[in-house]
Amino acid sequence: MSKNMMTSRTLVMLILVITYSIAVKGSNGHPCSSTFFSALIQLIPCRASVVPFSSVPPSEACCASIKALGQPCLCVLINGPPISGVDRSMAVQLPDKCTANFEQCEFGK
Repeated sequence: MSKNMMTSRTLVMLILVITYSIAVKGSNGHPCSSTFFSALIQLIPCRASVVPFSSVPPSEACCASIKALGQPCLCVLINGPPISGVDRSMAVQLPDKCTANFEQCEFGK
């Protein structure tokens, strides 16, 4: 891969991340008060539960993070730029698995 192509891909990814970080909204129209990166960091305790093909249930720390983050910010992460090592279909199930009292996120919203 040429250096110019790598630079272009990096620039496109940076633009996507900045776009999602500025003024993101959840699927229900309520704004997410966190940036994309800070929301992503809050979900670190959930990492083992959302890697592809994982059978690990969400931990108490993961569920606490999901509930604290809220539906709008979780939806931003699910519908945002790809996150390496995260299976979005597993991430979208976290609110149900954690008995969080908010609607599930939908892809593309």
